[in-house]
Amino acid sequence: MSAFNLLHLVTKSQPVALRACGLPSGSRRDKKTCKVVFSQQDLKKRLTPLQYHVTQEKGTESAFEGEFTYHNAHGVYKCVVCGTPLFKSETKFDSSSGWPSFYDVIASDTITLTDDYSFGMHRVETSCSQCGAHLGHIFDDGPRPTGKRYCINSASLSFESADMNQPREGSISSTSVQADKTEL
Repeated sequence: MSAFNLLHLVTKSQPVALRACGLPSGSRRDKKTCKVVFSQQDLKKRLTPLQYHVTQEKGTESAFEGEFTYHNAHGVYKCVVCGTPLFKSETKFDSSSGWPSFYDVIASDTITLTDDYSFGMHRVETSCSQCGAHLGHIFDDGPRPTGKRYCINSASLSFESADMNQPREGSISSTSVQADKTEL
């Protein structure tokens, strides 16, 4: 059985709530349903070209080259676009995949899961539920207790150290994320 067929069999057999996604990789999504909306001009000023490509155009950074691939500090990984806390450092593990990997999220409502049929295969895309930023993909080959591997681009993350309780440069504090839809 080919790796593609095995991946397809495994992902189709798992009960996961998904929304249909007809967007090819590299296209922008409609962010009208997002709780926090930023103008493209603001994002292009605020984010690096790689961060913009990954989060807004569903791009992928090169394997083993991301800022957080080998990062081991204690703290919280947040969405680089809106500052939503996504992952605790305690759930990060070395998957040897070339991207930061986590086995669980801080809260299940912080991540949106969407079918992704790009590149001739079925994967499950992860995006920030607050601003719609593309984060990476989720797979069913992670460690216990969840068995999940959130394979996330470093370029979609910022980091707040538990030691300093200060956001990294370029990040937004989570208090700036509002519950209602906001045009910034």
